[in-house]
Amino acid sequence: MMKHRISVIPGDGIGPEVIREGIKVLEALAETTQGLDFEFITFPCGGEHYLRTGELVTNQMLEEMSKTDAIYLGAVGDPRVPTGVLEQGILLKIRFYFDQYVNLRPVRLYPGVPCPLKTPGNIDFYVVRENTEDFYIGLGGRFSGRSRQELELVRSIYHAKFGLDLECDRDELAYQIGVISRKGAERVIRYAFELARKKGKKRVTSVDKANVLTHVYLLWREVFERVAKEYPEIETEEAFVDATAMWFVKRPEWYGVVVTPNMFGDILTDLGAMLQGGMGMAPGGNINPEGISMFEPIHGSAPKYAGKNVANPIAAILAAGMMLEELGEAEAALKLEKAVAAVLAEGKVLTPDLGGSAGTSQVGDAVASKIRSMDE
Repeated sequence: MMKHRISVIPGDGIGPEVIREGIKVLEALAETTQGLDFEFITFPCGGEHYLRTGELVTNQMLEEMSKTDAIYLGAVGDPRVPTGVLEQGILLKIRFYFDQYVNLRPVRLYPGVPCPLKTPGNIDFYVVRENTEDFYIGLGGRFSGRSRQELELVRSIYHAKFGLDLECDRDELAYQIGVISRKGAERVIRYAFELARKKGKKRVTSVDKANVLTHVYLLWREVFERVAKEYPEIETEEAFVDATAMWFVKRPEWYGVVVTPNMFGDILTDLGAMLQGGMGMAPGGNINPEGISMFEPIHGSAPKYAGKNVANPIAAILAAGMMLEELGEAEAALKLEKAVAAVLAEGKVLTPDLGGSAGTSQVGDAVASKIRSMDE
């Protein structure tokens, strides 16, 4: 029997509650699947730990996580901590440390789940978001008239580009630099095509904003077009992010696999979550195909709902299913998804966001029970 060692970061707000249900479901799978077993190692990363100790993710924690097979994350975010501190110090640090260059988001509307679209059709596609480059690499800053040298440099660049004078003496300026590398684009685009092959999707759509942000996204397009030639059986298209957002709503059934740079993927996946019934239905994976990956529900910590037993744990449970698939446990992953789909279709045990009155723990119990009943 192979035991999978899983790093668990319950995190903040509703994170511990939904992760508890995900582990409950994994344990039910271990009970009913021959050769499947887990060891869970918990790490305290989050707002409470930071406020008490000043620690976010230490090097020792990262070393310990590197000895496990995957990371299972609840949520990060605490209103007592300034915006960005936990996100950059925990989420981004882990992603960059383990080079989790793929953010994978399945967008699937299950039977029985309400959708804001009048005629949703068959919503079942994947968004592959580049996860380590673009505008998330942290190159930027802000300055004002106190730094004459920097302001004069910006003034000269602005004048050379537009032929206009910038009132630098009075203006405070901020800038952020986006970076796309050929290697970074190629590996995530190739992952998207391989995913399309694996999942039987016939179309890969590349999303960018190359008509305005030409330097970074024309390179992205160049790489996409070159990689696409290696997959002649798969239809391809290139689209701008604003048009794609519109078509996500108008015709979501069109999409098979969408591949996009980091920032646009961040935005489009939240729109995708609404198409599939809300944030409580949306799992995600931060994946390094050759290393350690991290899986999480994409919703935030939702502190106002913490401790009330009302949060929807389905996204966290489905994220556990994605983790199983990445660990090579395809049969167990399929069993988990079937159990979730059955509970949703029955409509008897649903949390308030899906129109029901069940609690977080009741939904976890229902999915675990459904798994156990499959082998009866």
